[in-house]
Amino acid sequence: MSEEKPKAPNPDPAATPAAEDSRITIEEFARVEMRVGQVVEAQKVEGSRKLVRVKVDIGTEVRQVVAGIAEAYDPAVLVNRKVVLVVNLKPARIMGIESNGMIVAASDGAKPVLATFTEEVRNGSLLR
Repeated sequence: MSEEKPKAPNPDPAATPAAEDSRITIEEFARVEMRVGQVVEAQKVEGSRKLVRVKVDIGTEVRQVVAGIAEAYDPAVLVNRKVVLVVNLKPARIMGIESNGMIVAASDGAKPVLATFTEEVRNGSLLR
């Protein structure tokens, strides 16, 4: 009588074929230009619970971005904060406001958590 051994669960979900299909090449990743920026101005978007209009200094210019972070961050606490900004996105109009980039944040439950720095880094520095 032979005993059938139970299959061990796959401990690495990234090793599944579905996850492999969503992987990108280093060349594709290199197309995403992320830079360090410092928030110089932030205000809630009128008529929205989630949106904040943020102006971010990326060293060579100040970019206006609309970010869905109002439920997690009061605009006043954003000023002077260093953030990661995707700078090579095509502009988008969100609630009538032109957005020229995207602030990088993690999804931690229901609220976003901004990607930031623990050490001083110059505005405009490229992330790799």
